[in-house]
Amino acid sequence: MTTDIRVLLADDHSLVRKGFRRLLEDEPGIQVVGEACDGADAVDQARKLRPDVIVMDMSMPGLNGTQATIEILKFLPGVGIVILSMYEEANYVRNALRAGARGYLLKNASDVDLAAAIRSIARGRKVIDERLTHPFEMEPEGESPLTPRERQILQLIAEAKSTREIATLLDLSVNTVAVHRANIMDRLGLHKTAELVMYAVRHGIAQVS
Repeated sequence: MTTDIRVLLADDHSLVRKGFRRLLEDEPGIQVVGEACDGADAVDQARKLRPDVIVMDMSMPGLNGTQATIEILKFLPGVGIVILSMYEEANYVRNALRAGARGYLLKNASDVDLAAAIRSIARGRKVIDERLTHPFEMEPEGESPLTPRERQILQLIAEAKSTREIATLLDLSVNTVAVHRANIMDRLGLHKTAELVMYAVRHGIAQVS
């Protein structure tokens, strides 16, 4: 007997989630088991529902899709995560893959076959949007000087979150966040918050509107 692929949808726009749900409900062998309205909710729902595949929006309040991916894979290492993004730049693709996502699709592409991508990812394959040019080029940026946790904290700093807000989002103490912040500045050779923001945006770690 074939078991359905259990899917969690994570997007901060309810209409988008409903659209994806309707699309996937007509697909045999795929079952939408839940929805999440932001990155932190995606982490909570993944912990509760244990899906096989998560369709994750890149740009969400709180934790973005890449950072939520890092958190989820800590306790659910076998889950397949596909990032949906408006960003075509190689840095964003690299960051998503480095975080552990198995897929990266452009959200504004009307002809993306989401069901096919979900099935491929459930089989352990990687799915990268064909419109992206050279998404696997890791060499120009090389290894990141920051740990995954430091990248999470840098993203939240760039999005103007306070030390206390970051501590709450990542379930850390305020002192631990402060130490991470100091380490980030020291490792990058930066001294001002504005410089941290510029670095995060330039390297695709944060999206600042």
